[in-house]
Amino acid sequence: MTIIALGINHKTASVELREKVAFSPEQLSDALTQLAQSELFKESVIVSTCNRTEVYCSLESENSQALLSWLASFHKIDEAQLSDNIYIHHNNDAINHLMRVACGLDSLVLGEPQILGQIKQAYNSAKHHNGIRPTFERLFQKTFSVAKQVRTETEIGASAVSVAYAAVNLAKHIYGQLDKTRVLLIGAGETIELVAKHLYQHHPKSITVANRTIERAQGLAEDIEGEVISLAQLPNELHKSDIVISSTASTLPIIGKGVVEQALKKRRHKPMLLIDIAVPRDIESQVGELDAAYLYSVDDLQTIVSENMASREQAARQAQNIIEEKTREFIQWQRSLQSVDVIREYRKNAQDVKNELVEKALNQLQSGKSSEKVLLELANKLTNRLTHAPTRAIQEAAKQGDIEQLAQLKHTLGIEQE
Repeated sequence: MTIIALGINHKTASVELREKVAFSPEQLSDALTQLAQSELFKESVIVSTCNRTEVYCSLESENSQALLSWLASFHKIDEAQLSDNIYIHHNNDAINHLMRVACGLDSLVLGEPQILGQIKQAYNSAKHHNGIRPTFERLFQKTFSVAKQVRTETEIGASAVSVAYAAVNLAKHIYGQLDKTRVLLIGAGETIELVAKHLYQHHPKSITVANRTIERAQGLAEDIEGEVISLAQLPNELHKSDIVISSTASTLPIIGKGVVEQALKKRRHKPMLLIDIAVPRDIESQVGELDAAYLYSVDDLQTIVSENMASREQAARQAQNIIEEKTREFIQWQRSLQSVDVIREYRKNAQDVKNELVEKALNQLQSGKSSEKVLLELANKLTNRLTHAPTRAIQEAAKQGDIEQLAQLKHTLGIEQE
């Protein structure tokens, strides 16, 4: 069995291409159903976040091309274009990659903790769609254990560093102090919750949460002493905000150039900072063309993120050592399963030979043949049949002059001499 990790992330592709490959909740359900019904893919998990889309599969052969073709077909993307922007890992490398991702070592912000929860959610979704069998059950449970160990034994999570943290850092870098700013948060998911938590520590003048579901927004607003509006109110309320940070699951932009243009007129062209950390994007890219609008996407946060990485590099090296050790443990477990299969098959073959020869011997005894001759013939035939394959292997190794193979065969057959 081959384990394959095929993905696209912030390192390999632009936000435009990542948008095309991202899975909405409805698409994710359809995709997992397709993979589960396929005879080619034995197990499948799809991880889809704002910075990456990855498909983990187990197959009988290393047929990564089939997985690439499926992904391109599902999203109706040119396969050649997708091929130029993906990465593919097999077996050990795929296992190592999954563990690195879960520990935050492959994230936009080194060591960010959000990704582990997203992988757990991906695992649960795959399990709900019958995409998890014993191998992936063991692999993902091992991965969750590794991530916990890395958080406990290294300093990878010592400081609050995430895309949300980077967004707040950007706002603080531009405005200096945030205590005189009015902030609008669009969305009420996990990312916006983290943004709100970091923002609240800087005591902005006001925080407003806009969301499709008012009840969800109210729960978040209560924690940060904020106000709540609906998405429908955005055109009339946008001009009140100095900073806009958006992260929703919408498949279409929520804020267009025209809406921002009108808001800027009401503000008498007082500058507005807009940070779009959603994929697909919540804010039309053309907004960045407006003079007083300063628009930043997920990719633009990379500079801020890089400044925070230096302090985590030592922890990342320690984490990698743990990951490599746990990868080896998982591979050993896989090999142990293979050895069990080999032993079972070997014993079955020997049992079949025994049963066949014993049956013949019993028939000979019933026909009146001498028991001494029958017993001798049984012993000779059984010995010949059971030693035939090892004898041929020894002869072939000797013929080829393969000293290492001969030594291994002697050890295996228990005929080593002092």
